Amino acid sequence: QVQLVESGGGLVQPGGSLRLSCAASGSIFSINAMGWYRQAPGKQRELVATFTSGGSTHYADSVKGRFTISRDKDKNTVYLQMNSLKPEDTAVYYCNADLTSYSGRYYRSTSWGQGTQVTVSS
Repeated sequence: QVQLVESGGGLVQPGGSLRLSCAASGSIFSINAMGWYRQAPGKQRELVATFTSGGSTHYADSVKGRFTISRDKDKNTVYLQMNSLKPEDTAVYYCNADLTSYSGRYYRSTSWGQGTQVTVSS
């Protein structure tokens, strides 16, 4: 019943910026946390950034100082502002949400977006 819809991926030049968006919709009761993961070809999926309902944020060391995660609570949407992009940032980026839905019963689960390609190249 819950769906995550991403937007904002694409091609960007090194040193450029890109903003990803992820909106959660459906029978949502509450959202504990939302975040972003990425997976480059031949590499393991890694955590990029998270934003909790309490307002705390966490970043991977590789993106600290360059990426910023934010959340619009009323819209159930999380954003990832990516600045000073490098070729090594090229990957498929996945939105993730830890949430509780309600369809007759409460259901705590983790939901994933479909993934969006980010390519940093000249």
